[in-house]
Amino acid sequence: MLRDEIKSARIAAMKAHDKSVSGVLSVVLNKIMLAEIEIRAKGGELKDADVVQVLQKSEKELLDERAGFEKAGRADRVEDLNRQIEAVKAFLPKMLSEEEISAVISGLDDKSVPAVMRYFKSEYAGKCDMRTVSEVLKKFNGQ
Repeated sequence: MLRDEIKSARIAAMKAHDKSVSGVLSVVLNKIMLAEIEIRAKGGELKDADVVQVLQKSEKELLDERAGFEKAGRADRVEDLNRQIEAVKAFLPKMLSEEEISAVISGLDDKSVPAVMRYFKSEYAGKCDMRTVSEVLKKFNGQ
């Protein structure tokens, strides 16, 4: 499971005395545990798709934080955040390109917006940006 891979990477970073990477992976693991508690309270089980959502949210938070430090001119902190972002990105699945999304849409019988969005949410959760799917679908339907 993806969570176990993150734990192993955190341990390796700790052994390498890499406080930046081990710190961000610890934060991500804590967020995963919180998500697991919420999911179990609803009677479900934590899945890799849930872990990917936590990773994507963490990446976005780090990118926002980096932008703030870039505006403040803190190059030392920006470099540290870049390493943290790369550590998080290492666990994210490869996102589908516009061409791949278009190929999937062309293979669908029902090309209506709700049907296509529902299909991508169920089959490609965490592997594509839903905004990109919407844009490709608009081009595909000639809007």
